[in-house]
Amino acid sequence: MPQDARILLVPGSTRAGSTNTAALRTAPALAVPDVTTTLYDALRELPAFDPDQVDAPPAPVVALRAALADADAVLFCTPEYAGTLPGSFKNLLDWTVGNGDLYGKPVAWVTVAAPGRGAGAEQTLRMVLGYLGADIVEPACVRLPVPRDGADGLLADAELRTGLADVLGHLGAHVDRAAAVPASGPPARP
Repeated sequence: MPQDARILLVPGSTRAGSTNTAALRTAPALAVPDVTTTLYDALRELPAFDPDQVDAPPAPVVALRAALADADAVLFCTPEYAGTLPGSFKNLLDWTVGNGDLYGKPVAWVTVAAPGRGAGAEQTLRMVLGYLGADIVEPACVRLPVPRDGADGLLADAELRTGLADVLGHLGAHVDRAAAVPASGPPARP
């Protein structure tokens, strides 16, 4: 029996009332078939990236790396700050550069910003994830503008919830397809 695709949900905001975090916090309630989600909620705990600590990282970085290693795919949802990624979120990505945490891993993002906003963050995220060698799952990279009205920190709008469920479904299906392909290697000799 195939195992559920494990998707790590990584918000790029440290703001308590973040719509980005609310979108990802909603994911576990959607009950997408064959998908299990885990919310990464320790962005504030990560120390500033220090190349001298890459080989012996602090405990919060070890926990981040363990969460990434345990995930079959990663879904990001980040705000745009000053035309690019927020510094704390870029810091998280910086910790993944030297050890290949995201190399070949299926990734996607949901942009919840109002229309006309968020393009700078998307472009920067695409560039950084490409540099890291992540497998960007294009059908799962979508815009779902979210109004700032979720009193309980979750998305209530049915259309937004459906859109988010579709994203998770695309990621899960991508993981399943990748698992079905035999590992490539050199051709066998006759």
